[in-house]
Amino acid sequence: MPIRKHKQELMFLLLILVFVLLWQAGKSFKLDAEAVQKSLKGFPLAYSGTLYVALYVVVTFFVFFSKDVFWLSGALFFGPGWSTLFICIAETCNAFILFYLARTLGRAYVEKKLSRKYEDLDQRLGKISFLWLFIFRATPLIPYRFMDLAAGLTGIRFKKYLAAVILGSPLKMYWIQYILYGVGSNILRNPYALVEYFAKNSFLMLVSFVYVILVILVVYKLRARV
Repeated sequence: MPIRKHKQELMFLLLILVFVLLWQAGKSFKLDAEAVQKSLKGFPLAYSGTLYVALYVVVTFFVFFSKDVFWLSGALFFGPGWSTLFICIAETCNAFILFYLARTLGRAYVEKKLSRKYEDLDQRLGKISFLWLFIFRATPLIPYRFMDLAAGLTGIRFKKYLAAVILGSPLKMYWIQYILYGVGSNILRNPYALVEYFAKNSFLMLVSFVYVILVILVVYKLRARV
């Protein structure tokens, strides 16, 4: 089998293999919020923030579903404001890495294998407006990891996607970090801690309710467009 003839298939297979291996490796890696906070203690804000961003980018790339740990540890250690800033910086780095990983190893295969039925959908996704990309990043509809990979596999321009990442992510992340900061480490020990927190903060519950309703409206709008 000539390698050049099947280059796209081999690169796409490599992309899948990379994430299968990362999934398996991450299952044996244990991480907790206290360990992350201990690694940051004793450093000035500039150094601890830089270390946090570096750990976030490296660990979340290799360990699936580790972002929750970093979100909680960041909220408890830095507070909602600074943790949001550091997470958004790290997520911008992640977006760059995953977007171009998918674009380099998978885009050619997707273009080659798309049937005529889905070519129009691919073109529409490639021309998706900045507003929709902003909404995707600002609402908890799709995990960032899958969004970055999907954007790389489609014809979306990176500059447009990067703008959505930078401008849209802080809204979602500050909402999450503010709640985690308020609930605190109790969320790990008490399954009802989040409910109790919202019961004591009726205004935040109202804002969160409106936020969720907007997300639902976005989902229905997307279904109508497909």
